[in-house]
Amino acid sequence: MAGNRIASRYAKSLLDLSVEKGLLDTVQADMHVLDAAIEGSRDLQLLLSSPTVKADKKNAILSQIFKGNVSDLTMGFITLLTNKGREGVLGGVVNSFIDQVRAYKGIVLAEVTSAVALEAATLQKVNATAAQLAGKQIELVQKVDNALIGGFILRVGDKQVDHSVLGKIKSLKREFAENDYIPEL
Repeated sequence: MAGNRIASRYAKSLLDLSVEKGLLDTVQADMHVLDAAIEGSRDLQLLLSSPTVKADKKNAILSQIFKGNVSDLTMGFITLLTNKGREGVLGGVVNSFIDQVRAYKGIVLAEVTSAVALEAATLQKVNATAAQLAGKQIELVQKVDNALIGGFILRVGDKQVDHSVLGKIKSLKREFAENDYIPEL
């Protein structure tokens, strides 16, 4: 819980600084690069959370990884976190920053989960439907879950539209479980 609060505060500071410097879109792109790197590398996760690796060694490694791939502002921010011993919350800062940028820009996160990857035309229709549900600009994330058997589930904020086969089966199970019909013998 405290880690989330710390990450949120660092993310807010970075958001304010990037807006002030006019680099919000650049830093936002950098955060997506950092997110992909952290999520994709177990070694990087271990480095960030390791208490035995000294800050100067971590800075050197992080500089080799990200120098040229992220802006100077983002690189300076990573160095600041490392020097303060907060590099372990970098992943949380990245996620919090992305969420705070969405809120700052008035963008709602929408998630569509389907049994198979959706085609471009279908994604456009889902995007339009999600935007209509949200009443705002949306960012659509697509996930594939073959357990759905068919159809899709669309989540926009706290609203959910379930048109999956699995959802229909669960609904039928509930109806049968609540059925009070007792046949006469």
